Amino acid sequence: MIVVTGATGNIGRPLTRALAESGEQVTAVSRNAAEVPDGVRHVQADLADARSLEPALDGAKALFLLLSGDLHAADASPADIIVQAKANGVRRIVLLSTLGVVTRPFGTTRVAMRELEDVVRNSGLDWSILQPGGFASNALWWAESVRANRMVAAPFGDTGVPILDPADIAEVAAACLTDDRHNGAVYELTGPEVITPREQTAAIAGALGEPVRFHELTRAEAKAGMEQLMPGELADDTLDILSSPTPHELRVSPDVQAVLGRAPRSFADWAARNVEAFR
Repeated sequence: MIVVTGATGNIGRPLTRALAESGEQVTAVSRNAAEVPDGVRHVQADLADARSLEPALDGAKALFLLLSGDLHAADASPADIIVQAKANGVRRIVLLSTLGVVTRPFGTTRVAMRELEDVVRNSGLDWSILQPGGFASNALWWAESVRANRMVAAPFGDTGVPILDPADIAEVAAACLTDDRHNGAVYELTGPEVITPREQTAAIAGALGEPVRFHELTRAEAKAGMEQLMPGELADDTLDILSSPTPHELRVSPDVQAVLGRAPRSFADWAARNVEAFR
């Protein structure tokens, strides 16, 4: 049995499906009720409370741990999840971390994630750590304005990073969960090329077959919108990267290719598969 946390999100959903289609027994964990593929068990749990995960871990051999906002909840103790998993007989853990623990290690959110990485490394379990950069699916923030006004509004229109298709993260995670060759590996995951918000807008327009305008926001305007979705500190961290990426954040990593035997999917590929969100 493989347990997938965050199973209804942009990574967890394709990961759950891929594992189930390959014949693995899967338990999908999410905070709220959700539809899952046939044959997949669903368990509701709040990852801020490690004890709530115990029913999902019954009989599990491996755990995909995606904490997102649960890492930073006021009462969260994510290290307890590792302890709980080991106590329940889990033998392998794949942690979704972030490239920021390498490129910007001193931010509060990065420190917390690096501490969790160290817990995983020292757990005595088989482990892999995934450190992705920016996600192509963040473009869904623009979906409403594209549908209503055929416009993308974003800051730093001509500054890009090599954003990554979450489906590629899911495929790498599936490999790490099922193949001993990835034990002890830390993979930096990026897309195939640096792409700017203005270029992403053009790719969305290409998928739609219609013009889409680009409107450049100020940093303050962008932060005000992002704070509706995330803590202000995390919004500032994200905007720091988007405005002034470091050379490491501009680097195209070879790790997706190394694990999957193919190049990462492009943003245009992601836009074509998700075009209905923008119609």
